[in-house]
Amino acid sequence: MSDSAPKSAFELAMERLRKKDQDEGVVERPLTEPQRLAIAEARNVYEARVAERAILHQSKLSTTFDAAEREQLEAEYRRDLERFATDRDRKITKAREGV
Repeated sequence: MSDSAPKSAFELAMERLRKKDQDEGVVERPLTEPQRLAIAEARNVYEARVAERAILHQSKLSTTFDAAEREQLEAEYRRDLERFATDRDRKITKAREGV
């Protein structure tokens, strides 16, 4: 019996993922400081855009009483959030690749 403590489900899953990556030839390399800064900047810009858009969305909703128009505003809001997330993810991927 080993002296180590039992592993959590999370630790076991992470070990399996690391082994899978190793078997597939995926090389893990740490991020450089410029990459970390670029990722942090992308996330900060995303959070700011989402916050600004949420305020504008709430403002428009508070003055709109027509159900169809409110539904359209909700759809636009969801589309904007998806676009912001896509932009953020693209920037993070670029930063990770070092482009």
